Amino acid sequence: MRVDTPAIVLATVRYGESDVIVKMLTESSGLRSYMIRGLQKSKRGAFRPAMFQPLMQLQIQAMHRDKGQLERLTEAKVAVHYLSLNSDIVKSSMALFLAEVFKMTLQEQEPNPDLFTFLSEALLALDAADAPMNFHLKIVLEFQQFLGCYPDFKQGDQPYFNLEEGVFQASSAGVTRHGSVVQDLCTLAKTPFGQLAQWKTTTQQRRALLDLLMDYMQMHATGFKRPKSIEIYRQVFG
Repeated sequence: MRVDTPAIVLATVRYGESDVIVKMLTESSGLRSYMIRGLQKSKRGAFRPAMFQPLMQLQIQAMHRDKGQLERLTEAKVAVHYLSLNSDIVKSSMALFLAEVFKMTLQEQEPNPDLFTFLSEALLALDAADAPMNFHLKIVLEFQQFLGCYPDFKQGDQPYFNLEEGVFQASSAGVTRHGSVVQDLCTLAKTPFGQLAQWKTTTQQRRALLDLLMDYMQMHATGFKRPKSIEIYRQVFG
């Protein structure tokens, strides 16, 4: 079946000397992987390596056989020209981390337009942000809605967050976190993307929040492991 659809690049893996396999989330067909021949040596071909950087937003044409195998990409062009996501070192590091999170957790080969729209708009918000330091945390938290494990904030005034149940409670029963990181989690949930830059957080706050979110996802998201890019991000930014 021929498809023409927006797509977001999640990962590119080299295959042999010059071929690559590109995993993308497509709007029309969910998660798909494509073999692109000769990309590493391409100078005048239809595809360029820069098009397939993590989280690039493309408009693609492809042939889908719908048999769980590698699909064939016939055309691709950049649909969204980022202003700074690929050039700003903070944002590009966040993009690598987020792409790793998405790659590990997204498994559906069914279309999910709401998920696709969320990711597309969240990446545009990150790209446009003057102060992006909280954006990866917000994206990971809101992404959990599509994984079916978004925390229940109805009792967010309680001092303990139960990672096993995803609820806030008065006691320390179960696997819990407490203290300022729990308050920060509630603040993160209540703060829209457009106001994240006004929320002034410290490196210690962001580290604690990221650790909590990663521990929570390890408990609830099938196949999820702490991304290797977290340590690289911390080495660069503390």
